[in-house]
This record gives sequence, C-alpha cells and structure tokens, in this order.
Amino acid sequence: MSKQAVVGILAHVDAGKTTLAEAMLFNAGRIRKRGRVDDGDSHLDTNEIERERGITIFSSQAVLDHGDTHVMLVDAPGHVDFSAEAERTLRALDYAILVVGANDGVQGHAETLWRLLARYEIPTFIYINKIDLENPGRDVLLAQLGQRLSEGCLDANELLAGGAVQEDAAALDEAALDEFLEAGELSVATLSRMVAERKLFPCFAGSALKDQGVDELLDGMCTLMYERTWPQEFAARVYRVSRGDRGERLAWVKVTGGVLRAKQVVEGCSGASTWEQKIDQVRIYNGEKYELAQEVAAGGICAVTGLAHVRPGDVLGAEPAGDAPVIAPVLTYTVLPGEHDVHTVFKALTELADEDPMLGVSWNTHLEQIHLQLMGAVQLEVVQRVLADRFGLSIAFEPGGILYKETISQPVEGVGHFEPLRHYAEVHLRLEPLPAGSGVQFGTVTSTDELDLNWQRLALTNAMERDHLGVLTGSPVTDVRITLTGGRAHAKHTEGGDFRQATYRAIRQGFMQAREAGAAVLLEPWYHFELEVPGECVGRALSDVTRMGAEYEPPTMAGDRAKLMGRVPASEVQDYALEVAAYTSGRGHLYLEFAGHAPCHDAERVIETAAYKPEADLPNTPDSVFCSHGAGYTVKWHDVPATAHVKVDPATFRPWRAADAEFFGHM
Repeated sequence: MSKQAVVGILAHVDAGKTTLAEAMLFNAGRIRKRGRVDDGDSHLDTNEIERERGITIFSSQAVLDHGDTHVMLVDAPGHVDFSAEAERTLRALDYAILVVGANDGVQGHAETLWRLLARYEIPTFIYINKIDLENPGRDVLLAQLGQRLSEGCLDANELLAGGAVQEDAAALDEAALDEFLEAGELSVATLSRMVAERKLFPCFAGSALKDQGVDELLDGMCTLMYERTWPQEFAARVYRVSRGDRGERLAWVKVTGGVLRAKQVVEGCSGASTWEQKIDQVRIYNGEKYELAQEVAAGGICAVTGLAHVRPGDVLGAEPAGDAPVIAPVLTYTVLPGEHDVHTVFKALTELADEDPMLGVSWNTHLEQIHLQLMGAVQLEVVQRVLADRFGLSIAFEPGGILYKETISQPVEGVGHFEPLRHYAEVHLRLEPLPAGSGVQFGTVTSTDELDLNWQRLALTNAMERDHLGVLTGSPVTDVRITLTGGRAHAKHTEGGDFRQATYRAIRQGFMQAREAGAAVLLEPWYHFELEVPGECVGRALSDVTRMGAEYEPPTMAGDRAKLMGRVPASEVQDYALEVAAYTSGRGHLYLEFAGHAPCHDAERVIETAAYKPEADLPNTPDSVFCSHGAGYTVKWHDVPATAHVKVDPATFRPWRAADAEFFGHM
C-alpha cells in the first residue's frame, strides 16, 4: 500500500453514520454482510448498549483497503452527551467524513462537530446521506453547506472531473488560482493539498443504506488523500481507554512518530507526572475482533495492553501535550448506593472515571455522599448500565442539579500554618484570577534561599493532588493561578503531611479573604444555543429566552423560519427542547453546545439555597494550627496572616515558574 490514513466518521444522531461505515466496509470486501443499526448487528457498534439504543457511544475502529490506500476507519460518537469521546477521538484522525442527512440538512450538532474539526485542523470530506428521501435537492444542500460550514464545500464529482466548480475552488487559494488561469484546470495534487490545508471540503452524495454514492466516496477520498510523513522518534497519543472481553485494560493509541512495538517500554506523561511501563500486546481491532501485531508504524492506530495507569489524552514518548478539551460536564448527580457498600461503589465509579476523564467522581465528606458529574441523561444511563454489567452493582441516582464552580475576581494572599506538637509547616500563596476556561494553574516565585526546592515541590504536589473547594457554595475552584510565594519548614519536626495541611489551609484561607473583599465569584455552566422555530412562534421563543436570562442577538429570518442565537445558563434550559417540540408541533429545534463556565446569573439565590458554611466544613478548614507552651491551638483564618512566622519579601521573588514535569525533576 502506498498510502495510509486514519479516517473518522462523524455526524449528528440519525444522519446514518454507522450505516455508511457498514457500506464502506462491505464494498471494500472487509465484511460479508452489512449490519443494520435498527437490527442491532452493525459491525462497529460492538457494545450491547449501543446495539439496544441504536446510537454510537464509544469510538470503535475497523480497517479497509481501497485501491492503493489502507484506511483505518474510526466510528466516533454522534450523541451530544458523548461529544467528549468524539473530541478525544479527533486527535487520532488524519481525515474525517462528516455525514449530513439530506432530509435534515445541517443540524446544530453537525456545526458543533465542524467547529471541533476546525479546532484540531482535520481535513474533512462531506457525505450527504439519505439522498433517496425527500429533500430540497443537491444544489440547495450544497448551498446550505457553503453557507453554514464553509464556502470550500464543493461538489466532489465535479471537482475531480474538471467541472466548472473548479473555478470556485481556485478562488479559495492564490497558488491554485495561478494554476487555474495558466492551465485551465486544477491538478489532483493541488486539490489534495487544498483538502489537507482545510481550504477545500469535497462533498459526495448518496444513500448508504441503498449503496448509492459509497464507491464514489471511497474513490474520491482515496484519490484526494495526502501521504503524510512522520517523525523518526517514537511518539504516540492515547485517545481512548476501555476494557477488553476479559476485563483487561486497553489503551487506544495513535502512533505519531517512529514505531510502537510489543514488549516495548514506553515513557508516558499524565499531567505533571511521568512514568515508564512496558507494553504487552499490540492489537489491531476490526469491530469486535482483533489480530495481534508485533509493531505499528507511525500513522497507525492500535489498542495496547499493559499500560495500567494511562488515561485518555495522555502522551507517550516525544508526543507534546495538547490543549485541554473544550467540552466539560455540566450536571451533577448524587449516587444512591442502596444495599451496596458505598466504598465498593466509589471504587467502581473511580475506575470508570479513570477511563473517561469527562466523568467526574467525588466524595463529599461534608454530606458523606458520592457525587457524579457528567454531560447528560443518556450518559447517566450508560454509566448505570456499565455498573450493572461489569461490577454487578444496581445503583440509583438523584439529580443534584447544575455543576457550579467558583473563582476570584482580584488577587489575594493565602496563608496556612500547621504546628501541632512535633510538627511544623507554613505556606504562603498568591491566588490570582485567570481568563475563563483556564482551569487551575500552579507555580512558584519562591527562591530556594527562602525555602528549599524539595519543600517547594512537596507544597505544590500537595496543592495539585486534589480539587479545592470554594467558600460560597463549596463548589470546585477554577480559573485561578496559585503561586507559592514563601514558606518554612523545621529541620527536626517537619514531616511530609505537614506541608499538605499547611497548603490546603493556605488555599482555603485565601478564598475566605476573597469572599470578605467581595471578590469571590460563583460560576455556572452556559450553553451556546441556536433556536429555530416557525415564524409565528418567534414571540414565544423571545419571551422564553429572555425569561431564562439568555444573552442573544436579534432573530434572523430565512423563509418562514426564525433563528435565535446566543448563550443561556444551563440551569434554565434543562427540559426546554421538549417544550420547543410541543409549542412548535415538532417543527422547532433547539441545539446546545457547552460554552464554558461564566458568572452565575442568579448567584444570590444559589448561594442562599446552598446555605454552605465554609468554616463548618472541617475537612476544608481555612483556620491554622499554631503551637504555644507545648500544645497546638487553633487560630481563626482572619487572624492567621498576623500570627504567621514568615514575612514574605517580594524583593526575593524569582521569575514565575510553572509546576510542570521539569520543575518536579522529570527531565
């Protein structure tokens, strides 16, 4: 084979993505019988829950050869609750096929996927499926793609046949325009380059179910693929973690440099920590079945066993760490363990969260409850089913509401001191606000003359080992930079755990200072929304989004339909899609995309309802412990700065240094 590529198939639910994958595999001779999503026997929906629900939940892969091209096909989730899995899968792709239903046109979730494809710069082909059903016609659909997605969405058959549409393609690229003016047409090499550079998005059309246009898609796609060159040094990225038939842990990786071999010892990076482990088996999956391989060269994907601690998004070898995912959970649920031991349930959920970083599991010491953070009701149903099938646990959940977060609006200093008898540690921190979506960053400006590097590393390790809670509602903190500005250890009495206590108290004390200064901010998740309704319903729609506290632009009209766009608090829009369907008699659509956390639109009410008392939350106390006459005593948080032993001198500060792998001594 002279070319190879990893190609992902993405789509809105019901656009026929899995049906297209079946048709491609059948036409390439990889399967003898095409499965049907409706019949629950599709080749790539290997999970029982997927077959029952008729949707793709977990990404799966198959391989096919067409002409001189080896294609590794990845079927990515389409349901909005599993957008995070789809987003991670994108990192493994060289190309994508976006499937659009001819009967539905460009749906809102397809635009969400389009934005993700753009974010990860993935060259994309478009397949307009279900062309046999009632639709506005190929020209109208192509015009809609050009308007909603990109002007580079052009008819693939005409492009390859040298049709008039080549002139439109040439207008998208200076070098292509020169070539077109000189030669009167564009070469396949130029078209391939423009696809690779995401200037051109060839559009195919057909019916996957009736095997129309599938060969044209395979032919055209393989003709227009660029053969990539990869670095020689070994590198790989983990895009999924799952379990095999016997419960073995599988890490699904894209090899991005060198060669991955069975029995190879690889170095990996998870956040700030690095590790080394030996790969056992290398598996090439084709649906449910797999073949063992001795090695996989750069550009290939495979599943490996033996990596016990790896998580989706981790990098191996020379692969650089990527951006944090755009998508994050917005709902929180309380776990009702019933007759099961709560620790057994917590352990099982932690194992699932280890495979899916978008599943948040936390133990609320204050309430003695397990809390679960996730994307939506379908994901909750899947978690419930996996707990039953894999762990034999029958668990119920109680909606806990929206996943709030907290931050600060101005810098504050935090001090923590821990000095019961024969223990000693003091930590000084600066807490500063960061732009929305930044998460929590850690670093130091402390000179090693003021605090030894080992103690600095210990304090920052302690700071990074847990989620810290805010003081308004006890929600996790975010968008904060936490910088170590000073501290002290005792040559004789300091133990490792002392710095943990001092660091936790310093962070908490800083947030209490922010609250007192009116600088503590409650954040809630917001959605970007698009609401399409018949023209006669626009008044009702405007009234609703105004009541919800949405921020939106004036409605636009297209024919007899109105569209509203803006952002809306997630707490206000829970069941609104059902309302839209009801008041528009099924002709209206609501599309939502996570837009991050932003200041809460009704913070006073939420804080009052939560009735959280930060000083009563003893595991997260802001107070410190000092020692006098051989006994420890508690000093309230507001008196700690005056009682502290260290006076921080900014004149001694070094340039800010991130608490990353290099800082912790992993070179």
